[in-house]
Amino acid sequence: MRMGSFGTGRAPATARASAALLSGVALAALAGTPAMAQDISGQQAVAGQNVDDAGTAKAAAEKNAKGATLLDRVLLLSRTGETAIESLSSSSHIDQEQLDRRMASTVSEMLYGVPGVAVQTGAQRVRSTINIRGLQDAGRVAVLVDGARQNFGIMGHDAESLLFIDPDLVKQVDVIRGPVANTYGSGAIGGVVAFETKDASDFLHDGETWAASTTGRYETNGQGWTTGATGAYRFNDAADIIANIVWRDYGEYKDGDGDRVGGTGFDMLSGLVKTTIRPTENSELKLGWIGSKDDWSSVGGDENYDVKQNTFTARYNITDEDRKWLDLHINTSFSKVDMDRERASGITNYGLDTYGLDIWNTSRFDTGEFSHEVTYGGDWLMDDVATHAPGGGSDFFNPSGKRRLWGAYIQDKVTYDWLEVIGGLRYDNYSLKGNGVDNSGDRVSPRITVGVSPFDSEALSGLQFYGTYAEGYRAPTVAETLISGIHPGGAPFPFLPNPNLKPETAKTWEFGTNYRLNGIFNSDDNIRLKAAYFHNDVDDFIGFQEGNPTCSTPWPCSQQNQNFANAKIEGFELQSLYDAGWGYVGLSASVINGHKTDKSGIREELDTIPSAQVTGQLGLRFLEDRLLVGTEVQYNAAPRGNTVAGDYTLVNAFAQYNVNDNLKVDFRVDNLFDVTYVNALSDPSTGVLYEPGITLKLGATMRFGG
Repeated sequence: MRMGSFGTGRAPATARASAALLSGVALAALAGTPAMAQDISGQQAVAGQNVDDAGTAKAAAEKNAKGATLLDRVLLLSRTGETAIESLSSSSHIDQEQLDRRMASTVSEMLYGVPGVAVQTGAQRVRSTINIRGLQDAGRVAVLVDGARQNFGIMGHDAESLLFIDPDLVKQVDVIRGPVANTYGSGAIGGVVAFETKDASDFLHDGETWAASTTGRYETNGQGWTTGATGAYRFNDAADIIANIVWRDYGEYKDGDGDRVGGTGFDMLSGLVKTTIRPTENSELKLGWIGSKDDWSSVGGDENYDVKQNTFTARYNITDEDRKWLDLHINTSFSKVDMDRERASGITNYGLDTYGLDIWNTSRFDTGEFSHEVTYGGDWLMDDVATHAPGGGSDFFNPSGKRRLWGAYIQDKVTYDWLEVIGGLRYDNYSLKGNGVDNSGDRVSPRITVGVSPFDSEALSGLQFYGTYAEGYRAPTVAETLISGIHPGGAPFPFLPNPNLKPETAKTWEFGTNYRLNGIFNSDDNIRLKAAYFHNDVDDFIGFQEGNPTCSTPWPCSQQNQNFANAKIEGFELQSLYDAGWGYVGLSASVINGHKTDKSGIREELDTIPSAQVTGQLGLRFLEDRLLVGTEVQYNAAPRGNTVAGDYTLVNAFAQYNVNDNLKVDFRVDNLFDVTYVNALSDPSTGVLYEPGITLKLGATMRFGG
C-alpha cells in the first residue's frame, strides 16, 4: 500500500541497445533448450558449494549424480516432506550455493530471478518489502525467519514492510506463491517466504569438533565492504552450537549514468547464535537468536534512522518412523524491533513486539490403496505496536495498538497411484484494539487441489498436471485501521482512521504442471520444469482512497484506508532447468497483470504490479567441478500503466573457484553494461530512484577446523 502520489520524476532511460540485443540472442538460445530457472539452477557438484558446507559436498555430489536438482530438495515450508518438483503448488527453493554465487548483500539480491517474486527497497537498501504476484505490505506476504513471523512496517512512501535479514546469515530460502500456503499462518494471501539461518551441522565436517571461517568482500559501486566470521562447536552427537557475525559498510552507489544516488549508503551489523540439542534419536530442539543493527540517512540528510532487531526462536520436533501418526512440531518465537527516527523536532521511536506460537502434527496411514498424510494444527500471533514521539505525543501515521491473530487448520493429502488430492480447511480469528477501537472477525477458508500423472511411459511418467482452488483471509493491521494526522510538507491534507475496515478475502484458481526426466542424452543429465497460471480475486481489498474528487487543490482533500470492491490479479510463471553435469542452462519467467475496482465501479491499475521478467542462466564447470563460471541475462518489461519504469535488460557474470577445501574465491559483475533503470515498484512520489550501475564484487572465504 502506498500513500498518495503528488509528483513524478522524468521517465528513466530504456535499456541500452547493445544490452538488449545481447540479451535477446542469449534468451533465444536458452529458450531453444528445454530448461530454466534461477531459483532452481543449483549446481550438481562441489564447485558450487560453500567451503562452509564442504563436509556434505560428497553426499551432495552422490545425490546429484543420480539426477537431483534444487527442485528435488525438500522444501523447508513443506509440512508433508515435499520437494519443489513434487509440490502441487508454485514453489521455489534457493540454497546456500546460489546465495554464495550471487554474493548477495540485500534481500533483493537473494531473491533475484525467482518467478512471481519482486522486492521493493527504496533508497535505503536494508528496507525490503517482498512482493509475490503483485501483493505486498501489511502481511499479505508472510515472511518467516527461522519460523518467526516478521511483521514490522511503517506507513509512508517507499518500502513499508521493513525486513532486515543479512544474506550471510541465511543458508536457504523457500517460496510458496498464493494462498495455498494457508497452513503457515494467517493473512498470507500472496504467499510465504521462509528464510532459514545456518546450523552447526551445515558448517562442521564429519569428525570435526570445531571449525571457524572468515569472509571478506569488496564491491566497487559504493565502495562496499563486508567482513564476517563464523565459528561452530560440536559438544557431542547430541548437541552443537554455531555463532556468526557480519559487518557491512556501504557508501552511496552510482547509477548507470554515473550519477551518485543520494541516501543509498548504510551500515549494518548482524549476528546469530543457534544451538541444536537432540534429546533422542527421533527428536530435536533448536534454540536461536538473530539480531541486527542498521543505520542510514534520508536522501536529503535531514532524517537519521537507527534500527535494532532481535528475534528469539525455540523449535522442537519429534518424528518416529515406528509411530507414523507422530510428526510433531512446536515453534515459539519473539521478535522485537525498535526504530529511532531523528529529525530536527526530536526522536520518534517505533516499536513492535511480535509473539508467535505454531503447533502442528502430521499423521500418515493407509485406507486400502489410498495413502493419507493428515496435517492438523494451530497458530497464534500477537503484534504489540508502541510509538513514542517528542514531547510525549504520538506519531499518528504509525499509531500504537494491539492485534491478535489465531487460527486452526486440517489438511488431508490423499495419494492413489496416478492421483493426488489435497483438501483442507482453515479457521481464522482476529481482534484489533487501539485508540478506542475494538474490532474482531473470523472466517473459514477452504483449499482443494487435484493432481494427476496420466502417463506410464518412461519419457512422460514424470509429467504431472494439477488444479487448485484456495481461499485466504487477511485482517487489517493497526496502522491501516488507526492512521490519522496531517500529511507533512507541501501537501497538508489529513489522514482519516477507519474503524470499519473489513478484512480481505482472496480466492485463487491455479493450474500448473510439473515435469522431471533423468537420463535424456546420458546417464547424468536431467530436466526439471514447473509452470503455472493463476487468477486471484481479492474481495474488500484495502487501499488508500482520496477524498472529495472535486477538490481544487493539487493534492487530495483527505485520504483514508478503505475497502475497494475487489482487486483482480492474474499471471503466468515458469521455472525450469536442464543440467548435463558439466554445465547447466536455465530459464525462469513471470508475467503479472492486475487492477482494483472501487465500490462505485471505477477501475485503476494496481501500483504493486512488478515488471514482467524473463531470466536466463548458463553455467559451466571445470577442473573437476572446482571452477564454475556463468552468466545471467534478465529482461524486464514495465507493467501496464507504470509511468516511472521502462523496459530494460541486465547482464551479469560470475565465477567461483574452490582452491581447496579451506579456501574459496568468488567474483561477480552485476549490470555488466551499466544500464540505467528503475524498479517498477519504486514510489514516484519520492522522486525517481535509479538502481545501481555496473558493480564488481570480489570475495574470499578461508576455513579451518579440527
